[in-house]
Amino acid sequence: MSTFSIALDWRRTTPDFDHKTFDRSHIWRLAGGQIVRGSAAPDYSGDPEMSNPEEALLAALSSCHMLTFLTIAALRKLTVDRYEDEPTAELGKNEKGKMMISRLTLRPLVIFSGATIPDAGAVRELHRKAKENCFIANSLLSEMILEPRFPET
Repeated sequence: MSTFSIALDWRRTTPDFDHKTFDRSHIWRLAGGQIVRGSAAPDYSGDPEMSNPEEALLAALSSCHMLTFLTIAALRKLTVDRYEDEPTAELGKNEKGKMMISRLTLRPLVIFSGATIPDAGAVRELHRKAKENCFIANSLLSEMILEPRFPET
């Protein structure tokens, strides 16, 4: 099995360490030397110009679903020219009353070309298979909703 790792670095930059005022900015060092500036979500005293863990989870799910979808489409000899998504994540509480990302909604739009263009039902089936096989989706307890979008004709 594969193993993945990142490096995370946070350092206190304020004289105090109060839960209301400490700086939540930090760095994620990803594979290939990529650096992402992270913070808490703005609603939780974070910097709105930096990525937050909730967005990162949503990006991971959307990306995983897309990569799984593209692989399934390629295996079925379908040609995908473009894939877009406008996903959302909603906070809520779990059965223990703890905050969690309770719902993740993917809204993918896929543009096909070539000899075989799948109909809406076939595209929905491709998304169902992708949801079923996405590593990230299989790792989450939150509700995941798929709302495929289709090109306007």
